[in-house]
Amino acid sequence: MPKTYYRPIVQSDHCRPKGAVPLAGGCLWFTHVERLTREDGCEVVPVSEVPAETLDRISSARAPMCGIDMLRPSIMGILNATPDSFSDGGRHFALADALRGGQAMVTEGADILDIGGESTRPGADFVAAEEEARRIVPVIESLRAAGVDTPVSVDTRKASVARAAFQAGANLFNDVTALSYDPDSLSTAAELQASVCIMHASGDPKTMQDQPEYANVLLDVYDYLESRIVACEAAGIRREKIMIDPGIGFGKTQAHNLALLRGVALFHALGCPILLGVSRKRFIGTIGNAPEAADRVAGSIAVALDALNQGVQMLRVHDIAETKQAMALWSALKEH
Repeated sequence: MPKTYYRPIVQSDHCRPKGAVPLAGGCLWFTHVERLTREDGCEVVPVSEVPAETLDRISSARAPMCGIDMLRPSIMGILNATPDSFSDGGRHFALADALRGGQAMVTEGADILDIGGESTRPGADFVAAEEEARRIVPVIESLRAAGVDTPVSVDTRKASVARAAFQAGANLFNDVTALSYDPDSLSTAAELQASVCIMHASGDPKTMQDQPEYANVLLDVYDYLESRIVACEAAGIRREKIMIDPGIGFGKTQAHNLALLRGVALFHALGCPILLGVSRKRFIGTIGNAPEAADRVAGSIAVALDALNQGVQMLRVHDIAETKQAMALWSALKEH
């Protein structure tokens, strides 16, 4: 029996028909889904043909993540304590600059700060755990000492770095390898009772853009994330503490990225909040004729708003104030 997938065809009109089902408990809704299999392609069917367990996962409200309400869109601000990240490398490498940057992001409206000490841009070099922790931990400690109580995410693939960050005051373990790179990551996250974000990536940052291939990128990424949710639950991490990220740009071509973005609503069937990170990425510059990363704000927001229309709960961005403004208008237009 071929595996079947269900992607809600999301709508937002204030004239909501009888029988419409809420998407993840929010203001968006759907009456039909795209039913897909690898063997037979796809067809549109009414919600009455969706298995009850799958429909419940798509429609049920998500639990708050690190105290952040998942019934409204939220923003994760990117704070890279690195010298070589693709867009802002070096800007927050000095501790004082990182502290000012984090405080500014909170003032501009970030719901959570994502602090990383190892670049994961294509071609990036490996950073040893000790050096990565040396970059991250003082930033978290300084933010907490300055009275910043906004949740903090640690962007790392190493268990020891995550542990040190949590001891300094972090709240979310955000791993681009979905807790698979370090054999201690699953047990560490469970022990810390951490909220986690598990992302799909194909290959190591050094080589991930070397001709990535998929049989069906949307279904392949879905299956991978589903398998990692199972691994998390087996390790003692509850599903309500798991956020998922399809990993735009991580071992994907432009065509792969667009296919994932068009079909991102499929991931609601996993029953977890969705984080999407597209901010300033290369495909936006290619399509939008913006070679410099800093010139990709408008394109980043365009993609982000389309994601919100598909029910994505959290956006990982560089440009907090601009995204916050766009999100405020989006929310006002969706109020019924």
